[in-house]
Amino acid sequence: MGLLIKDGEIVTADARCHADIYIANETITSIGLDLQVPAETEVIDANGKLIFPGFIDPHVHIHLPFMATFAKDTHATASVAALIGGTTTFIEMVCPSRGEDALEGYHKWKQKAEGTSACDYAFHMGVTHYDAGTEAQLREIVKDGTASFKIFLSYKGFFGVDDNEMFRVLKLAAELGVITTAHCENSELVSQMQHALLAAGKTGPEWHEPSRPEAIEAEGTSRFATFVEQTGATGYVVHLSCAPALHAAVEAKLRGVKLYVESVVPHFLLDKSYAELPGVEGMKHVMSPPLRDKSNQQVLWSSLETRLIDTVGTDHCPFDTGQKLLGANDFTQIPNGIPGIEERINLMYTYGVNRGRLNIHRFVDALSTQPAKLFGLFPRKGTIAVGSDADLVIYDQEYRGILTAAKQHTNNDYCGFEGFAIEGRPSVVMVRGKVQVRDGVFIGDQGRGLFLRREPQYQKHEVADAC
Repeated sequence: MGLLIKDGEIVTADARCHADIYIANETITSIGLDLQVPAETEVIDANGKLIFPGFIDPHVHIHLPFMATFAKDTHATASVAALIGGTTTFIEMVCPSRGEDALEGYHKWKQKAEGTSACDYAFHMGVTHYDAGTEAQLREIVKDGTASFKIFLSYKGFFGVDDNEMFRVLKLAAELGVITTAHCENSELVSQMQHALLAAGKTGPEWHEPSRPEAIEAEGTSRFATFVEQTGATGYVVHLSCAPALHAAVEAKLRGVKLYVESVVPHFLLDKSYAELPGVEGMKHVMSPPLRDKSNQQVLWSSLETRLIDTVGTDHCPFDTGQKLLGANDFTQIPNGIPGIEERINLMYTYGVNRGRLNIHRFVDALSTQPAKLFGLFPRKGTIAVGSDADLVIYDQEYRGILTAAKQHTNNDYCGFEGFAIEGRPSVVMVRGKVQVRDGVFIGDQGRGLFLRREPQYQKHEVADAC
């Protein structure tokens, strides 16, 4: 049976109109007024509401072994939280440690998602070491449909790669035509600064940000951009947090480096004072790069509006208060991360669109269309068009609520945005034409989500060996 969405206002990255949408066989088949549809068609009344393409979170962690513990979500819980928040597709970071086999890790992550995710999903393949067998494994992973890599210039000895490994990853990525995402810091400098602070008795969460200051993120961003430039690769800076790092990225863009920039919702709305609260309250907001001085927020908002920042993700990574307390006597042992997969859309709509900081079309572009384009999902995802998947969010602009852990669906005992007011939320969320959420309640199929295979889409380069 087909599905007709009537009387809503469609909003995409570049258009806005009142029209009806007819859906059959998981895809959008007609858009217009007074559509002729079969008599048995189910009808959803969207009068007075906005209709957005399903939102895409380009940066999440669900299964994540990290700092002697594991992130709290499962694919079942995270996907439901994502859908209730309006995200219909996420891209998860596969993050085996340096001591793990890359291919085994990749299949482990896939198996954990298969049959349990309520929304569609894809992966970035984390490359945490590069030895004699890594190249063949990465080629196999790309052939399987995972057309993006992830490297860490941080977390020395666990996830982090050195410059030689970064060069080899980017050289292969350029050859294969895949994009490489990067956590841009400087693992050696961070390690040295952490040791100095601990030796001085500075052990609380308030010292996390001083151990990895803005200058270190800027240096990592500049270094990554230089390696991207010299290898002919395409790069994507994840969770950029501050003006100096942005300046480094923009400087690279201006000289023609193929570099894209993501920021994440915590850095638009939270500042370092949250992590400076005493005890576990501060620990809750420890993440890397850290929450920064509030002065950076206006820079991020204006840069998002003007497209210097390309996308907005979450870096969703929930650790509960018990896990955060692993670092009670040593801030370097606090598991890094904050939940956000459920809150991203409503927060960016409320504090971006409704506050006049973000044009509504740019909102759709940064949170849906650009992630789809950059990571090989467009036009199947990221827009409302005939032939696209019927991933749709019918949005109630009149809803008013307060974010709180008591009402969240993420598997965590605190909300990273506790007490924030929201103005608007998804009324209906569908994945490939099937209604999965109504008015904040998951009513759908827990195993609905599909693994989205992607093809390399960036110009391939032959790169000379380093001298």
